[in-house]
Amino acid sequence: MARFEGQTVLVTGGTSGIGRATAERLATEGATVFVTGTNAERLAEVGAIDGITAIANDAGDPAAAKALAEQLPDLDHLFLNAGFGVFAPHNALTAENFAAQMDVNVRGPILQVAALSDKLKDGGSVLITTSIVQHMSMDASSLYTASKGAMRSYVRVLARELAPRNIRVNGIAPGPIGTDFFARTGMPEEQTSAMAERVAPQVPLGRFGTPEEIANVATFMMSKEASYVTGADFTVDGGMAMH
Repeated sequence: MARFEGQTVLVTGGTSGIGRATAERLATEGATVFVTGTNAERLAEVGAIDGITAIANDAGDPAAAKALAEQLPDLDHLFLNAGFGVFAPHNALTAENFAAQMDVNVRGPILQVAALSDKLKDGGSVLITTSIVQHMSMDASSLYTASKGAMRSYVRVLARELAPRNIRVNGIAPGPIGTDFFARTGMPEEQTSAMAERVAPQVPLGRFGTPEEIANVATFMMSKEASYVTGADFTVDGGMAMH
């Protein structure tokens, strides 16, 4: 099914995990896809895939959004997926932790929307990666949870502001997914492994999800099949947030 034939999509953080799986799925469904990332090796690898163009761009750089807009054509969809997690107890957090987390997870997508709004076609869509942490109380996740909660609120307001242009705005809230997310938190490997071991038993379906399972929902949310869905936040978590 070529649901995105003739359409152009930007996927930020599109060189690994959920972003890459979604970019590849969109390309197979006919889209012209642009992805961003910061890892040169991954950019080269993803950029070699038919239908995908890779652009070096750091969501944490306040000047990057405007620079990205200058490199892109008009767009049908934005999937603002770039992000990472800072995990530490509340009394161990620093100003540097705060800046790093909020620069990428909050300021990044907000400035990207501001810079790319004029390039987004009427009738298109914006999808933003949030997280199930906003529905839970997970130890050592206060800063990450705050960043994702901020984006859930932003989705609601942006959906109302872009509704006159028939542009739908939604969030997608993944649960634990089998990517290198934990490895990129900056914690030692033994800590990330312990965290993953604690998380898995909390999932009613008994396993981590796959990037492809998130991509299934992300492509649906951007497609015309979800034409009456806006301001929503779609949870894809194996039932974890029910706890």
